[in-house]
Amino acid sequence: MAGLYVHIPFCSSRCVYCGFYSTTGLALRERYVDALCQEIKMRSLPTNPPQKEGSLGTIYLGGGTPSQLTIPQLRRIFDAIYIYNKVENDAEVTIEVNPDDVTPELAAALQQLPINRVSMGAQTFNDERLHFLRRRHSSAQVHQAVATLRQAGFQNISIDLMYGFPNQTLEEWQADIDEALQLNVEHISTYCLMYEEGTPLYRLLEQGKVAEIDEELERKMYFTLINSLESAGYEHYEISNFARPGYRSRHNSSYWKGIPYIGIGAAAHSFDIQTRSWNVADIQQYITAMEQGERCFEAETLDEDTRYNDAVTVALRTCEGLDLSTLTDQQRAYCLKNAQRHLEAGLLKLNDQKISLTKEGLFVSDMIMSDLMLV
Repeated sequence: MAGLYVHIPFCSSRCVYCGFYSTTGLALRERYVDALCQEIKMRSLPTNPPQKEGSLGTIYLGGGTPSQLTIPQLRRIFDAIYIYNKVENDAEVTIEVNPDDVTPELAAALQQLPINRVSMGAQTFNDERLHFLRRRHSSAQVHQAVATLRQAGFQNISIDLMYGFPNQTLEEWQADIDEALQLNVEHISTYCLMYEEGTPLYRLLEQGKVAEIDEELERKMYFTLINSLESAGYEHYEISNFARPGYRSRHNSSYWKGIPYIGIGAAAHSFDIQTRSWNVADIQQYITAMEQGERCFEAETLDEDTRYNDAVTVALRTCEGLDLSTLTDQQRAYCLKNAQRHLEAGLLKLNDQKISLTKEGLFVSDMIMSDLMLV
């Protein structure tokens, strides 16, 4: 089963840290949805011989802010998906929303679509920091949004949290964690604030108006997060992700397991084991190409070394780790040789032909992965 990702790049305003492709040009929404439906039709999974059959096990509408589309526009997208693809009966279907977009009317309307999972960017429960991030919602709206979604019948809700803000203390981060736990959602994704080139946040850093937290405080924040969420019954199944039992993100897990996925929309990426491709990161070019019945994209063929490196960087993110039995003899020998010092240092562990990060190894995962990759 493959996954389908649909990129909705519209935002009413840009967050200070965001490095994803998005636009505030909401006037293009209708033409963009037309283009999405055209690409969905063009790239539908084959279901008839002599082509290999395929079906969708997960669908994910991300952004941007998918809740900036109207319900009729969302319905048109789902109609196209289900007309041109075989979708598994138990498919996980996720939509990302902003807390301030969640009204009783929207929640009820989403329930009438195939959506069974909602992911929401809470980020922090400190209103001053939300203002700093240029988020549109307040902390109170996060609580109200979760309650509204529950009342509409949604039983699978995920929230995003950020830490590592300038001048943030460990105690303030613990307060954010505690408030998130009060929501009792099924899934929590967490990220340390990143300073990506080209973002307003990066410019503030260059100008000396903000400063990154030191590494030791970041480490303490990360382990405070792990300890708090695990004590509350969440499974730490991926470096940045925690879930109640049975509520892992199936769509994101497919990325980490190397399962093929189709990316629809401007700047969306696709992967089919042998190749990786990405659509043009320009909404006007994307729309124009689709209106002409063409796909504007770039692609690369993945050689054996690249596939090995990809396996290292995604599999080691998960609690299961990298299955050495899936590697060639040469790759396995190389991996184990380079992993030896990390095994001895207690940063990696080896069980039943699977190599994975220990709790201490999680915080320095980038360094470990780099050591295991082919250069």
